Amino acid sequence: MYNRVAVIGGPGSGKTTLSDKLSKLWNIPVTHIDGIHHLPNWQIRDKDERDAMILDIVKNEKWIIDGNYKATLQKRLEAADLVIWLDYPTRTMIKGILKRYLSHPGKEKAEIPGCNEKMDFTFFFYTLNYRKNKRPFAANLVKQLDPSKVIIFNKQKDLNKWLRNEEKKYEHSWFSRKIPRRKNR
Repeated sequence: MYNRVAVIGGPGSGKTTLSDKLSKLWNIPVTHIDGIHHLPNWQIRDKDERDAMILDIVKNEKWIIDGNYKATLQKRLEAADLVIWLDYPTRTMIKGILKRYLSHPGKEKAEIPGCNEKMDFTFFFYTLNYRKNKRPFAANLVKQLDPSKVIIFNKQKDLNKWLRNEEKKYEHSWFSRKIPRRKNR
């Protein structure tokens, strides 16, 4: 069983969705770093304050934290007993951000209270260049970790298969069984 899980990957890779699913499955609180970084109306929190908040969470006994923010990434990865890296190709990330935007245009993002879903050229080009500009930093850190605590997914279908297997492990456990109700007579 895992207690501290770091989920990393590019924009649109599904970090938030996966983290939410694992939180429910494993009964571990989840923190979306974007929700710490952004204040309402897409205002940016002070970086020192943001990093201190993240590192306070890392001290907890149980957590799932998703996000890539470089300043705290190494400490999060080292503290995690499982690192899940959604290392998808650029086309998959672009498809992910477009799908997210088109399915929720203008709606508040649950993981970032006070911020509505949006798409702009800056974010699009950030995603387009993520593998070239941002991925190498994460790759270097992941290489330094014990490989037994790292799972790298290069395809969504491989993640889905792994997730189904995790769900099967827990569907037969004692805490997931429902006690049959007696029928009123």
